[in-house]
Amino acid sequence: MNLRVVARRAWRKESKSKSLSEVFSSIDVPKNGGFWKKLMAFAGPGLMVAVGYMDPGNWATDIAGGAQFGYTMLSVILLSNFFAILLQYLALKLGIVAERDLAQACHDHFPKSVSFILWILCEVAIAACDLAEVIGAALAINLLFHIPLTWGVLITSLDVLIILYFQHKGFRLLESIVASLILIILVCFIFEIIAAHPALFPMLSGLIPKPEIVFNPSMLYIAIGILGATVMPHNLYLHSSIVQTRNYDRDTEGKKMAIKYATIDSTVSLLFAFFINAAILILASATFHSTGHHDVADITVAYKLLDPLLGATFASTLFAVALLASGQNSTLTGTLAGQIVMEGFLNIRLKSWIRRLITRAIAIVPAFFVTLLYGEKGIASLLVLSQVILSMQLSFAVIPLIMFTNDKEKMGIFVNRTPTKVVVWIVAGIILSLNIYLLIDTLFR
Repeated sequence: MNLRVVARRAWRKESKSKSLSEVFSSIDVPKNGGFWKKLMAFAGPGLMVAVGYMDPGNWATDIAGGAQFGYTMLSVILLSNFFAILLQYLALKLGIVAERDLAQACHDHFPKSVSFILWILCEVAIAACDLAEVIGAALAINLLFHIPLTWGVLITSLDVLIILYFQHKGFRLLESIVASLILIILVCFIFEIIAAHPALFPMLSGLIPKPEIVFNPSMLYIAIGILGATVMPHNLYLHSSIVQTRNYDRDTEGKKMAIKYATIDSTVSLLFAFFINAAILILASATFHSTGHHDVADITVAYKLLDPLLGATFASTLFAVALLASGQNSTLTGTLAGQIVMEGFLNIRLKSWIRRLITRAIAIVPAFFVTLLYGEKGIASLLVLSQVILSMQLSFAVIPLIMFTNDKEKMGIFVNRTPTKVVVWIVAGIILSLNIYLLIDTLFR
């Protein structure tokens, strides 16, 4: 019996285990409601995924990119956002059609040895992501309240209790908290952009890709960091799971309806994330690059320079408030993604509070020791490096996702059409090629 047959049987055998079983199908979708009522019922998972596209790791790469190269890297953010929209669409489709999150699908399909390796790689990616999120939140606490970074890391660990409490009260409430924190970030950056007065035409020209991004090693390093910060592997696992929290008919028509509204929710949310992500780079370019501060790559330095350079009171404070909201939001969704990954790959069933404590410890312990050893020194480099690590791990999530959604036996009539298959493999090829190029350049230059 070949591995393919075994994999298919395993897929069917474990199809009854639900992703995030405590909230699976817990949010009702009105069967007879109109377009807007159904859209509002599906709104939420997209925003939770969008959190990963505006986390502190993005801040580090965007500040470095904007300060060094002006508006040039806006094209990378735009391209990365397109990649994100496409890949998150595949993730939500996998969750809705197969009713398996990406971690469960990998566990079902691949041999145990391959699944275990993918789990380890995913945990490395989550640790790298959480390192950026935790350090970012700790930095914000330090800047606002002058609390030491190590204490800030421990304070951010309290989000485990928040998740335990609010998810017990209902997943919808958790989504509302995330949406409120995104609104805070949005308002803060609207103020910052107005104060920065960015140059319109150079900003628009930055949306057009330039060849030097690929051929300049410094630009390429930042560009891959932006790609890793924008398209995050753990978001693919997260989205394929939380989209299943909606209670819709699990038949063909119900799944078509769910894909339609979930795709709108995801796309609109990621466009909001693009605005915020681009706003960070625009702020860095208009404030630092244009004034000759090309070496600003540190969030703390950026915070200290904003008030004097912009001449706007509270600019630095609002920057730190947005960073705190971003970091806290990201740690909430990161902890949830860690739970999904551990449950799905290992097929374990532990009490929810034990699972979350374990997955949170995987992120908190490394972040605590990094801040203890390095303090503020080297934090900026670590943040950018964490996003490059994320980008390196991305292919190991993207390729299985494409394989599953291209497989007619798993997806039925919802299998990717030929044009989609071509585009997604091109995207995967670009991601893989850039990462190989960066790895060779790093090892042999």
